[in-house]
Amino acid sequence: MTFRLHTPPVLSRSLVMRDEPIRSDRERQLAGWPKARLVVLDEGGRTPVDWGDVRRPRDRWDMISGSGARLVTRPTSGEEPPEDAVLLGEHDGTAYWAVRGEVDLVAGEDPTDWADLRTVGAALDALGAGLLTGAVAVLNWHAAARFCARDGSPMHPRAAGWHRVCEANGHEEYPRTDPAAICLVHDGADQVLLARQPVWPEGRYSVLAGFVEAGESLEACVLREIHEEVGVRVRDVSYLGSQAWPFPRSLMVGFSAVADPDDPIVPADGEIAEAMWVTRADLRAALDEGDWGARPKAERPLLLPGKVSIARSMLESWAALD
Repeated sequence: MTFRLHTPPVLSRSLVMRDEPIRSDRERQLAGWPKARLVVLDEGGRTPVDWGDVRRPRDRWDMISGSGARLVTRPTSGEEPPEDAVLLGEHDGTAYWAVRGEVDLVAGEDPTDWADLRTVGAALDALGAGLLTGAVAVLNWHAAARFCARDGSPMHPRAAGWHRVCEANGHEEYPRTDPAAICLVHDGADQVLLARQPVWPEGRYSVLAGFVEAGESLEACVLREIHEEVGVRVRDVSYLGSQAWPFPRSLMVGFSAVADPDDPIVPADGEIAEAMWVTRADLRAALDEGDWGARPKAERPLLLPGKVSIARSMLESWAALD
């Protein structure tokens, strides 16, 4: 049995034109700066949000889905972008830049309206989702790349925030992306293998994932990680899709694979608290419950990943199969 994602992962959506030449076109940047908009992130990765008709999150695990929330951007000031601003791209003639900042009470911003990407990503439109994902990814990288990995000297941003150059020898560094393989393992019929990490709330399960090692292919990572985490051998590995996951700098590359449900499950000590096979009927029932805020978690037999995760797109697509 094969399947495809029936909807794109929410953090793969974007309307922003981010062509590389605009990052070195200083004349264009200066001309567009007066009417550009700023995506402001605080040190916790939160940004101001207009929730519209979307309910606000109840706790840190409550990932809001639906539609109607939008980013609240700020106007620019001064004659040119500050050195630490990052050009996210352009849309409909407007340039969007990312900067670090805090709540501006003069502008009437309410601290309770600020949210991070995990919380609000699935409730944003394609423009907002693309902007916030890019802002989080690149600003995270800048925070971790202040000094040159080769000579230790301070580094300074260039190309509108898309690379950094060290003072001592002019070494260049670019934003890092660490690929991770995430795989929906099924039995070729009507069961899917789900697992829970020890740090997750009781009842929360998802598909399995792991980082790609140096010198390893994505497919080899799937085979290795599934066996390491739950002791199961998989076959028929197929690509599904991908999305950025900038926590702090990952790219989640989605796959499906087949395993024998009679093989013993051996959860990896310290990594997997529980793993189990779930029927399509039970998965559909959990999806029908809606998001986590629908009713108390203690009353939910199976908590699934929020819609901001590609894991949710994978599970929804598999559940939709006849």
